[in-house]
Amino acid sequence: MSTFKSMSISSSALSAQRLRMNVLSTNLANAQTTRTPEGGAYRRRDVIFSAQPTGNQFQDYLDGTHDTKLSKVQVSGIHQDQGAPRRMLDPSHPDADADGYVELPNIQVMTEMVNMISATRAYEANATALSETKQMAMKALEIGR
Repeated sequence: MSTFKSMSISSSALSAQRLRMNVLSTNLANAQTTRTPEGGAYRRRDVIFSAQPTGNQFQDYLDGTHDTKLSKVQVSGIHQDQGAPRRMLDPSHPDADADGYVELPNIQVMTEMVNMISATRAYEANATALSETKQMAMKALEIGR
C-alpha cells in the first residue's frame, strides 16, 4: 500500500469525524430548543458514513493491492431524526400548546456525550495514524541518503 493511500484514508476519516463532532455539538447546543425556523422543536441530526473504494482497479493492480479492499470514509449525508419530540407539561412556557405541553427535542444528552467521546477517540486515532505514516515516509527518505 502506498504512503499516499494511507494518508488519504486517514485524512478522509479525520474530515468525517470532524463533521460528526460538529453535528453532535449542534445537537447538544439545541437540546432544549423548542422553536426553530422550520417550526417546532429542534430535530436531532446524525452523520451517515459509507465506504468509498480508493483508487481504481488498474492502479490497484499496478500497486499490487488488487486483492486488498481499501476504502476511504465518505459522508453519505446527515440524517434528521423523524421521531416524535418529547412532551413536557409546562403551562408557563411560551411555546406550550393549549393543554400546557411543550415539545422538546428528542435528544439524550448522555448519549450525545458518549457519541462525542467516540468521535474524539476516532479522530485522535486517525491523527496518530497520519502522523506515524508521515514519520515512516521521512525515515524512508533518510535511508535513501
